[in-house]
Amino acid sequence: MKTIRIIEIFLELAGISGVSSFEKPVADYIKKFITNLGLIIDEDSAAEFTKSNTNNLICKIGTGGKFVLVAHMDTARPTDNLNPIIMADKIVSSGDTVLGVDNRAGIAVLLFTLEHILKENIQVKDFTIAFTTCEETTLFGSKHLGINGNINHAFVFDSGYRPGNFIYSACGALGFKIKIIGKASHSGISPEKGINALSVAASAISKFSWGRLDEETTMNIGLFKSGSAVNVIPESAELEGEIRSFNIQKVENQFEKVIEIFKSEAEKLNAKIEYEYFWDFKPYTVSQDSEVYMKTVNAIKKVGLEAIPKISLGGSDANSLNARGITSVNLGIGAQNPHSNEEFIFIEDLIKSSEIALELIKK
Repeated sequence: MKTIRIIEIFLELAGISGVSSFEKPVADYIKKFITNLGLIIDEDSAAEFTKSNTNNLICKIGTGGKFVLVAHMDTARPTDNLNPIIMADKIVSSGDTVLGVDNRAGIAVLLFTLEHILKENIQVKDFTIAFTTCEETTLFGSKHLGINGNINHAFVFDSGYRPGNFIYSACGALGFKIKIIGKASHSGISPEKGINALSVAASAISKFSWGRLDEETTMNIGLFKSGSAVNVIPESAELEGEIRSFNIQKVENQFEKVIEIFKSEAEKLNAKIEYEYFWDFKPYTVSQDSEVYMKTVNAIKKVGLEAIPKISLGGSDANSLNARGITSVNLGIGAQNPHSNEEFIFIEDLIKSSEIALELIKK
């Protein structure tokens, strides 16, 4: 019966499309589910900052305690017209859409756990559950999550690793935008009167190694646009990129080099540059002797699994919560092949994740 129920909840959630900033249908489902359990669910005011069509959702058990279980409400891609297929050991989609395991699985685990403790009258600690917006794009939901100041650690149910694995250390990512300003001119009649912004960009880009810079640092340019027509010297070029590392100083030093080279190449042709940068999320490493680390290991062992700490070059709500001083880990829930039409989850992983959640909150 437990297996059937958690599958039901997951499939109901997966069928609700809610990409980043448009999570309201998912939020409505969660609010109805929790209200039907006789619990109170609140909203914060995060939409003012996230620009989502809903706020983060927060449910306190007892006083709300000093820790929070977190799952995000958005998917990276829509689940419209989802056709889920339940196999003997796993749930997949028909291959036409994402299944939504990232992170409908995390939501299903937390909702099922709430329902289970109430139906079975299981004694639990005071704790909080939160459902966030905009994780897939900006992490702004968790950056502006309105939880009380007593909460000092968090368990995020969002990693694609299978249960037993947990992310205790993750990189940070600094995003940047650079604009090269040149001068337009007819490319046939008077090319020498122009300043080729595209040429400046190409020359600067060629001065760097891209991709993996060392064992803990990567750099990439993902977006690039330039010029206005094929018969016009490109008067502008704009690019967007990121630098990721577990080391904040490495990121900042590398970005300084990027700007220095772009400025130098621009000066050679009398072009100018404008730039901006921003931390998408900061890196974190949770100490092995921290409360959240030890509780995680203990809960995983109690459900019969080996506790395996992992590092990650991806970001999650754990990054923004750690940056706020809320010591957090990201638990493996088995959301495999995330963001692709080949997403799937083992049914066993849904069950084990709910067992781990239960161990974290039981008295």
